[in-house]
Amino acid sequence: MPDDTPFAPSHTTTAASAAVAAPADPPAATDGRSLTERAYEAIKHDIITLRLRPGETLNEAQLMQSTGLGRTPVHQAMHRLALEGLLVILPRKGAMVAPVSLNDALEIIDVRMVNETYCVGLAARAATPDDLAAIEAVLARSRDAIATRDVAAMMRIDRDFHLAISRASRNQTLAELLRGLHERSLRFWFLALSTPSHLEGVYEEHLELFEALAAHDAERARRAITRHIEEFRTHILKAI
Repeated sequence: MPDDTPFAPSHTTTAASAAVAAPADPPAATDGRSLTERAYEAIKHDIITLRLRPGETLNEAQLMQSTGLGRTPVHQAMHRLALEGLLVILPRKGAMVAPVSLNDALEIIDVRMVNETYCVGLAARAATPDDLAAIEAVLARSRDAIATRDVAAMMRIDRDFHLAISRASRNQTLAELLRGLHERSLRFWFLALSTPSHLEGVYEEHLELFEALAAHDAERARRAITRHIEEFRTHILKAI
C-alpha cells in the first residue's frame, strides 16, 4: 500500500531530464490579460514543469524578478496558487512549493476513474459534429509535440483534450468538477509524460478514445478512458 511520502526532488530531475530538455515557456500573454493573471500563469507554469521544485521556498522578491511583474500581482497570484494547493504560504517567510505525494496522485486517479468514465459515456451519446471537430483539432496538435519531445506542450494538449470531451458531455457541473481535477493533475501529468515513450502512448490512447466518441459508442469510450487512466497510473508509479 503506497505511503504519503513527499515526492523527492532529486528523483524527478533524473526522470524528467532523461526524456526532455528544459520545458518550453508558457504561451505569450494575450492582450487584455491582467497583470495578476500573467503572474499567476507564469508562476504556475514553473511549478507544474518543475522549474520550481516541490518543497522549494520562495519569496515575493524572487518571483517579481522571474516574472518581471510588480509586488501586488505576484502577491495576489501566490495566494491564488495557495488556494489551489500548489503553494503553501509561510507566515513572515514567503511560501513553499507544495510537496507532491504518491497518495495525492492515486486519490486523484481514483476520482477521475469514476467521473471520467461516466463523462465519456455521456459525450459518446451527446457529441455533435462541432464537438468532435474541436476534440480532433486538439488531438492534431500532438504530432508536433511528439516530434519535438515537448512534454509541457503535450501536458497542455492532454488537459485540453479532456476538457473538450467534458464539454461535449453537456453536463456543466461534471465539466467543472473535471476541470478542477485536471488542473490538480498537471504536475503529475508532466512527470508521467516524461517517462520514456509515454508521449506516443498517450497519443494512441487519445486516438482510441476519439474514435469511440466519433462512433458514438459509449461502451467502447468507457473502455478507452479506463485504459488511458490505468496507463497514467502505471507511469506515475514509475515517476514518483
